[in-house]
Amino acid sequence: MTATHNEMANAIRFLSVDAVQAAKSGHPGMPMGMADVATVLYTKFMKFDPRHTKWADRDRFVLSAGHGSMLMYSLLYLSGVEDITIDDIRNFRQMGSKTAGHPEYGHVDGIETTTGPLGQGITTAVGMALAEKMQAARYGDDIVDHYTYTIAGDGCLMEGISQEAISMAGHLKLNKLIVLWDDNEICIDGNTNLTLSDNQCARFEASQWDTQQIDGHDPAAIEAAIAKARKSDKPSLIACKTTIGYGAPTKAGTHDTHGAPLGDEEIKGMREGLGWHAGPFEVPQNILEAWRSAMARNSADREAWEGRLNKLDDATKAEFVRTDAGKLPAGWEDALNEFKKKTAADHPKLATRQASGKVLEVLTAAVPEMIGGSADLTGSVNTKTPSTPSVTNVDFSGRYIHYGVREHAMSAVMNGLSLHGGFIPYAGTFAVFANYMMGGIRLSALMEKRVVYVLTHDSIGLGEDGPTHQPVETLAMLRSMPNFYTMRPCDVVETAECWAVALAAEKTPTGMILTRQGLEPQRTTHTDENLCAKGAYVLAEAEGGARKVTLMATGSEVEIAMAARATLQGEGVPTAVVSMPCWELFDAQDDAYKASVLGEGTVKVGVEAAMRFGWDKYLGTDGGFVGMTGFGASAPAGELYKHFGITAENVVAEAKARL
Repeated sequence: MTATHNEMANAIRFLSVDAVQAAKSGHPGMPMGMADVATVLYTKFMKFDPRHTKWADRDRFVLSAGHGSMLMYSLLYLSGVEDITIDDIRNFRQMGSKTAGHPEYGHVDGIETTTGPLGQGITTAVGMALAEKMQAARYGDDIVDHYTYTIAGDGCLMEGISQEAISMAGHLKLNKLIVLWDDNEICIDGNTNLTLSDNQCARFEASQWDTQQIDGHDPAAIEAAIAKARKSDKPSLIACKTTIGYGAPTKAGTHDTHGAPLGDEEIKGMREGLGWHAGPFEVPQNILEAWRSAMARNSADREAWEGRLNKLDDATKAEFVRTDAGKLPAGWEDALNEFKKKTAADHPKLATRQASGKVLEVLTAAVPEMIGGSADLTGSVNTKTPSTPSVTNVDFSGRYIHYGVREHAMSAVMNGLSLHGGFIPYAGTFAVFANYMMGGIRLSALMEKRVVYVLTHDSIGLGEDGPTHQPVETLAMLRSMPNFYTMRPCDVVETAECWAVALAAEKTPTGMILTRQGLEPQRTTHTDENLCAKGAYVLAEAEGGARKVTLMATGSEVEIAMAARATLQGEGVPTAVVSMPCWELFDAQDDAYKASVLGEGTVKVGVEAAMRFGWDKYLGTDGGFVGMTGFGASAPAGELYKHFGITAENVVAEAKARL
């Protein structure tokens, strides 16, 4: 006996409500309301092979309204993904379970991105849709031809990042991006009329999207709308008018179904009302077979695609496979090492933002999957190179994305590019605006994605723009992030080494923290070894006896520490300078190496044009620190360093006071 649409959709509903009830925690209302839309999408349109979930030309599905994670887990289980079982559904939200409270990338095959922070999902989907366009421009529609679908709720569209996302997608004409809006008029506090009066369709249309409005419980209308959207030359919004908690006898349509279990009596009434006679976590065999039969159709598409891939010439196929797997090209470090050698010999005085630009010229020529960009600051952050022509809405063969003044979206779009596969994204803005990007940066780290954030104008050294632009607290904020490399190089050679680490870090994102002002070269003797790869190293060892003072610094303050060392050495105090471009890498070294660098039993002084927060793990409570104690000011950089006492003279005084 075949199953009806209603039976297939009800399978989602009851798996969702039973899992939430068993967990005594969760969000049943959205899966109940969007079950009809999700059923049509997956069984009629989604190009997704449950047996090969990482097939490169699959359609992408993003559950932007991540609180409704049971919708995602139900879809994957019903589709036949082997990585998720009925026991995983039973263990929803439990310790060690794959089925977490919000979908987490890497926990279960078929989850394309971690969602939960509202607005991140829809914006990450923009990055995925952009990646599809860019990859298709390189390999052709026979190899790359898929859609990106996302289910978004009212909360996603309230978050400010969503406006950045829809504006960018509309401008780029990402016509294979289809947003299914769960238009249920409910938010946590009650009806959405408490908080907004937006005409969402008009809003999307103003950003050059196609829009449709449908009954989200009418399978024929859903199918027709998706089919129409797939033919559009613009991105599409389908407003699906739904009832949150659909099927619940007394709670349907209310915020009571949003974030709490329905209760045994409500679920009993729901079973009776919808004619569902199976027990908790039971899906009748005919319904399960209908789901899996519908999804099995995709194996033929995948096999046909594999045939087309195998017909490519060997070099093109190898390049597609390599970049999709995230592996760097052979020999990519050779050109960078030659650059290091030449720089050590020439020892130019450059701002590290300029140094980064020169390094990127080398790297983007050697690594064609690197995709650059900036938030309308290209001339300031030096992220565009001769190898990275601009991406436009009529030509996606380029390698440079003009994000506009959309820092928050930039981080999430880069996550989408990385998650899609085939590209290594990097993009720049001023370091102080990392605050705008923290939602996306945090997800880069949580998902273990290789995304590089170029963060320039990194201190009071930017000068006259003043305290609004001087990021005195930003280093501490970034360093507090798990699985994130905060790199602050002191010269051109260190900048090259930090970039090498960032590119090689397949599972860790990086922040490149770079100066506006020119810096004296410190590394003037070439070494093939990447000294920055250990996070910190002795740049200049003490002379004339056993080390008595250890000066530790990062970035632009390394030259101040070196000047202070010269004074102390001249006065007979053996002093070493330690450059610490990446605390996270240093902390990962063994105890013996750390002790040899930090100089046990020596006077320690840290120097950084930022707050002391975090330094005490190296300095101890009795160590000295020369840096900031509050916000900056507007003046030329040199005057600011003197005004705030970040000088070699004060470093010397801090050391002497502790000898």
